[in-house]
Amino acid sequence: MSSDITRVIRGAVLNEIGAQPPYAQSQPISIDELTLSAPLAGQALIRIEAAGLCHSDLSVVNGSRPRPVPMLLGHEAAGIVEEIGEGVENIAVGQRVVLTFLPRCGECEACATNGKLPCSKGSATNNEGVLLDGSRHLNRIGGGAPEPVAHHLGVSGFATYAVIDAKSAVPVHDDVPPDIAAVLGCAVLTGGGALLNAAEVTKDSRVAIVGLGGVGMAGLLTALALDCKEVIAIDAQPSKLELAKSWGAHAAYTPTEAVEQGVSCDVVLEAVGHPRAFETAFKILGLGGTLVTVGLPAPGATAEIEPLQLTAKAQRIIGSYLGTAVPARDVPKFEQLWRDGKLPLEKLVTQEIELENINEAMDALASGTVLRQVIRFS
Repeated sequence: MSSDITRVIRGAVLNEIGAQPPYAQSQPISIDELTLSAPLAGQALIRIEAAGLCHSDLSVVNGSRPRPVPMLLGHEAAGIVEEIGEGVENIAVGQRVVLTFLPRCGECEACATNGKLPCSKGSATNNEGVLLDGSRHLNRIGGGAPEPVAHHLGVSGFATYAVIDAKSAVPVHDDVPPDIAAVLGCAVLTGGGALLNAAEVTKDSRVAIVGLGGVGMAGLLTALALDCKEVIAIDAQPSKLELAKSWGAHAAYTPTEAVEQGVSCDVVLEAVGHPRAFETAFKILGLGGTLVTVGLPAPGATAEIEPLQLTAKAQRIIGSYLGTAVPARDVPKFEQLWRDGKLPLEKLVTQEIELENINEAMDALASGTVLRQVIRFS
């Protein structure tokens, strides 16, 4: 059970939103010592083992997703349960857990939609930088009075320890490596979950993935794992197209090539978060097809489509947040696909980095040249 001990931890704190890149020079993120208060009822203390860098982290840094600062970043992580608060039953001390960035209260109307809608309470508290019950556990120390620090999406995984709502954690077996467990919590749930839950792909589906970042590549691996009839990779970077083909994609195109060559698919997953990517995805959507968009464009961004096509071709456009997933239901599905050798998630992790190199890692993420950089904690 939970103790009353307050820990001193090290973590990556974002001090300024919208700093001028390159971030290696402007240094919007600092590595600081913080106090972390003990978990309350319904919460857990997690020793972080691995945390992945995602565009949702970068979106806070560059201002596309404004959040309260200072904020301890990181939402895709995995670790070991060290303490649990009163009433926690879904996880136990000593278990390795996947941390997910949208806790589900299980009580609101949105939680009754089987993953279709994000939890209303979880979304609100995420925006406020607090945990699901409204509590905050982080204070930066050194140089004066302790300074309150906000939680990032209920996780704040770029740190040695985290206190989370237990509803943000899903246990996995001990044989799942920490880096694989980490990417299960965001990249795989988002990209793979969108195909499983929103698009409901089958072996007869012709699937296109627009955008080959971590989420898009997770979607591509999932489509291959499900033996979809055809899996097509689309990205502006030739190196990522070659990588996708080496992983098993049946074809790979730049956006211009895909449109000019008349690519037409039953399911299109848009995983960029840019209006032009969305437009490309719509142009290659086939008769009766489903476009699932998981990207998060900047607020106010707009795209142009031909509405007549939706009716004339009986098409659907679906927005999917966190892959329309119920983590407790879906993480075990992806874990089993990995264990069966059908979902080689090791391929997603292209680089391990040190916590101290977080600003440089954000530059690499912004360049679009990396898939998943992972911070490993001893």
